[in-house]
Amino acid sequence: MDTGDAGSRDMAANAEILSDPQVVLRRDRGIERLTELYAGNRPPTPMFLSGVTFPVHATRESKPDDWVASALAAAARHANAASDDAVFRPLAVEFGSRGVHFVDALLGARTFRRHGQWWAQRLTTPVGALAPPDLDADEMWHDAREVAQAFVERGAEGALFGSPTLSSALNVAVNLYGERFLETLPTDPDAAFRDLATINTLLRDLHRWYREHVPHEQLQGVVAAHRCQPPGFGQLCGCSTQLLSAEMYRDFVAQPDADLLGDYPGGGMIHLCGGHTQHIPVWRDMSALRAVQLNDDAADDFEEYYRGLRDDQMLYLNPTATMTAARAISITGGRRLVVVADAA
Repeated sequence: MDTGDAGSRDMAANAEILSDPQVVLRRDRGIERLTELYAGNRPPTPMFLSGVTFPVHATRESKPDDWVASALAAAARHANAASDDAVFRPLAVEFGSRGVHFVDALLGARTFRRHGQWWAQRLTTPVGALAPPDLDADEMWHDAREVAQAFVERGAEGALFGSPTLSSALNVAVNLYGERFLETLPTDPDAAFRDLATINTLLRDLHRWYREHVPHEQLQGVVAAHRCQPPGFGQLCGCSTQLLSAEMYRDFVAQPDADLLGDYPGGGMIHLCGGHTQHIPVWRDMSALRAVQLNDDAADDFEEYYRGLRDDQMLYLNPTATMTAARAISITGGRRLVVVADAA
């Protein structure tokens, strides 16, 4: 009869592999290089970042502890592959429940799977009437907490832990209401402000919980394998800011974003993927914003961000056919630059 002892030994062995001093040292060396970059130092060679994400898959047939054990087993099998002096390859465990709609679900949106990804059904309630969720009664948030606690208890010190997609106040509002929210900004600003405040309060509470329960040297935001920052930095998603004018963003959204990032000792990063350059002046003045992560159309505007942002604001670049790694290195000399790709 299987007593489960073999499974327990396997789980302990995986945690031991990921806590091996060499695995931890490689992680720490990569973090040290990022820390030096954030401190304003030009690296001797350009910084390349390309880690691996190990998603925590939830099943009703097992418990969060088992979900985490499976993710750590996968990470342990990649531990040797992370030994790369040219490219920082962090191993990141992430609980990606509901994809980009994690917070939407907490706020009452119906989420569902279709065509291999998560979707959210928009709310029909008026903008401005959003109520805070009862987190203590929410099963999904309970699972998320259990996953984080199981990860910490495993003691896999060389692995990173990426939070679910905690998004941003504007992203969540657009997910919940669609164009109705954008129409409300000029027509009923008080209603828009109320919902942005409700969402951002929730987001800050979620971030605070993770800061209090996951070791700071392991805690990262979403997509940690490709957006890894030094400890003590936060992250938010700025996808939907491309829908706003510079004035709209400044007047409605910049302060919630700054407040969220300002909760972290070092400030943090905003992810961008479209046409957002109209906001560069606001972001330049946002002291808590220490990095932008650029992919797709935003990556093609790399030079505009590099010239327009402060000297202490980093740029994470997912190269494109137009803005290649070589071109970005030529522009920056490697300063303030993290290339999210394998080294050439």
